Amino acid sequence: MELDVNEIMKILPHRYPFLLVDRIVDVDPGKRCVGIKNVTINEPFFQGHFPGHPVMPGVLIIEAMAQVAGIMAYLASDEATRNKVCYFMSIDNARFRKPVMP
Repeated sequence: MELDVNEIMKILPHRYPFLLVDRIVDVDPGKRCVGIKNVTINEPFFQGHFPGHPVMPGVLIIEAMAQVAGIMAYLASDEATRNKVCYFMSIDNARFRKPVMP
């Protein structure tokens, strides 16, 4: 299953500049979900993070992963659960292996 940004916006409440998923390329509901974020120099956070050396903030990388997880949770849920809001509550042992740059 693949989802484009229009289908993603039907699921997630986020909008620009905080919608951090452009495409879902693979879903196995409840088990696995692969999302794509096209990171370009036009992202508003690159103006200050960091001038001359643009790096996507780690908290936004985690937020993008949480949004993909929210899509997966939505697709795996029943109709009654889909009307509820899902919040990202915590993360343990997150590590960044290399910077995300435009």
